[in-house]
Amino acid sequence: MSSAAEQEAVAGERATGDGRPAAVVNGVRPSPPVATVPVRPGRPTPLGARFRVGPDGVAGTNFALWAGGAEGVELCLFDERGRESRARLTELTHEIWHGFVPGVLPGQRYGFRVHGRWDPWTGARWNPAKLLLDPYARAVDGDFRLPPEVYGHVRDWPEQHVADTVRDDRDSAPYVPKGVVVHDDDDWADDRRPKTPWADSVIYELHVKGFTRRHPGVPEELRGTYAGLAHPAAVEHLVALGVTAVELLPVHQFAHEDHLLRRGLSNYWGYNSIGYFAPHAGYAASGTAGQQVGEFKRMVRALHAAGIEVILDVVYNHTAEAGELGPTLSLKGVDNRGYYRLQPDARRYADYTGCGNTLHVVQPQVLRLITDSLRYWVTEMGVDGFRFDLAAALARSMHDVDMLSPFLAVIAQDPVLRRVKLIAEPWDVGSGGYQVGAFPPLWTEWNDRYRDAVRDFWRHALPDVREMGYRLSGSSDLYAWGGRRPYASVNYVTAHDGFTLRDLVSYDRKHNEANGEDNRDGTDDNRAWNCGAEGETDDPDVRALRRRQLRNLLTTLLLSTGVPMLVAGDEMGRTQRGNNNAYCQDNESGWVDWGLLDDPEWRRLLELTSRLIALRHRHPVLRRRAFFSGRAHSADGLRDLAWFTPHGTEMTEGDWYAPAATLGMYLSGRDIPGRDERGAQILDDSFLAVLHAGEGPVEFELPGPPWAERYEVVVDTAWEEQDRAPGVEHRAGTRITVPGRSVLLLRAG
Repeated sequence: MSSAAEQEAVAGERATGDGRPAAVVNGVRPSPPVATVPVRPGRPTPLGARFRVGPDGVAGTNFALWAGGAEGVELCLFDERGRESRARLTELTHEIWHGFVPGVLPGQRYGFRVHGRWDPWTGARWNPAKLLLDPYARAVDGDFRLPPEVYGHVRDWPEQHVADTVRDDRDSAPYVPKGVVVHDDDDWADDRRPKTPWADSVIYELHVKGFTRRHPGVPEELRGTYAGLAHPAAVEHLVALGVTAVELLPVHQFAHEDHLLRRGLSNYWGYNSIGYFAPHAGYAASGTAGQQVGEFKRMVRALHAAGIEVILDVVYNHTAEAGELGPTLSLKGVDNRGYYRLQPDARRYADYTGCGNTLHVVQPQVLRLITDSLRYWVTEMGVDGFRFDLAAALARSMHDVDMLSPFLAVIAQDPVLRRVKLIAEPWDVGSGGYQVGAFPPLWTEWNDRYRDAVRDFWRHALPDVREMGYRLSGSSDLYAWGGRRPYASVNYVTAHDGFTLRDLVSYDRKHNEANGEDNRDGTDDNRAWNCGAEGETDDPDVRALRRRQLRNLLTTLLLSTGVPMLVAGDEMGRTQRGNNNAYCQDNESGWVDWGLLDDPEWRRLLELTSRLIALRHRHPVLRRRAFFSGRAHSADGLRDLAWFTPHGTEMTEGDWYAPAATLGMYLSGRDIPGRDERGAQILDDSFLAVLHAGEGPVEFELPGPPWAERYEVVVDTAWEEQDRAPGVEHRAGTRITVPGRSVLLLRAG
């Protein structure tokens, strides 16, 4: 029979009684290695590989793997030349296969082969030819490549509609990374967590590699690494800027997608996790045989010593194994049905993430994997909180998003996790996945309503100022329920996903050609305005307007009630040349350009940002712990929050609905709820902020008593050099000219 005829027979004629193609073997599987390893019963907990000394004084490592429906598990050990030895784990306790191997020391590379049925039609995808990464591996050595051998099915099967049902028996071990046994020798006794209150926080989102890859003050060999971020030159910038926390783009071990590798690109952002306990090895300067763990811990210590918290952006909603045509790297081969949400047609995956699969968080073992991982990063790696990518996918029960879901319930009662910072990206791509404002107390949320309103206001695209009023004052319409506070809103204008701040005022349209997807990727809803020219220009008027718009956006963000989040490089004019989806740009487009600080224009922007953050830290009226009431609390009629028209009169109901480009916001320092640590009333200065998005100037009358007798200019974004603005005083009742597209912040006296 010809090869083509054989293929046709396998895919078509050989079928089970119910019409499904039978499991087939492609190629010849090599015989198991001769070398075997002695193994003792060991313990079923903790999961993963744990080095310890046995009861007889013999040092070794205990291995434990949950593999619910498996028929057998082999532990595979690899020496420095890649030679494999195996140990059959014969002990099974509560679906956990386990064993203790004497003589296995830290630095040992390992993986698992899991035996079971191959029946993709029912979701069973066991294939012992594929070496699997331990889901609990705490260090990973080696790169993820995606040759055909790492796929559980025959990837190039001619009839692609059944390719995922045809098993590939070629050994994947030479092509996949290995887990590494790590020694636990750190009690964090010398570490001091900053424990910054939510209301006092200023978050700085950064990429571990991109932040220091071009930093001239960081030694070349440390740039782009955990050690580079811990270097004094990097820490000094964060301290001078005044941020209280760094939010790191994913640092869990991740893999690159095949479609990117074929185009010579990689997943730079890292939202493609495959190891939830392992710091990504590619960011380690010290080595990948377990050294990356210690290097990460030293980075956390250095940041803590500078008063900066560490928040991790975590991706527990999906993994790098994609859908039925994706590779078999870990969970898919351990227990596909136990770890992933499957459709009624169990060959297919439920995809609420847009990445091919969704972890089945309702399953106890999946919930355990996630919560064990979170606790590990807090207790053993020292981190202070987490931002959950596509958090709505984690809050789904069987199908719908459920704020009483097992995941949210477990987090709420966990004595470790309920004490750290929890940030939700409150949506996913499934039906009903948009959940902004719906997460329960303890959680904060990325507030995209804030992002959209501020962008629209400054490009003069809002029909009125109602939306801006809500967003500037803490988004009470979204968060004033169930005991939530204004700091439930993480306010941002830009994030890693989308335009940089400079590109937001330089481009009307995305320019993602470098991604190799014909500019189809990335959102078209940018709410951007190029100020009169698309992209970079030499026109001095356009450039000046763009810089003013940047000052407006940053000033608005840092004066708003809630928790502000900046993106690394926005404070100095970083550009991605119009790419609003630079997830695959591990190059100068995605890295922070520190050379911008040699330009006085961009250095002034950095100075303004630092000054605004310092102003926020000094004034509790700008970082309230409770929502405004808008009611008078004294006989003179002064309220904690008041809104004014350019005529110096308080806004009426009709004013909120009328077309307008100008908004005056008065914040009273006399009416701050709560008391300080000594029990004394909190008092502060009062401020009037005037935001004017119109093209031309506007006359604004400064309100008189009880609001103020006089006003002192603190910030005026119309000025390039801010030291020219502060100190100017105006009497109440004065009509001042506010230039077009500018923010004026005045201290009331």
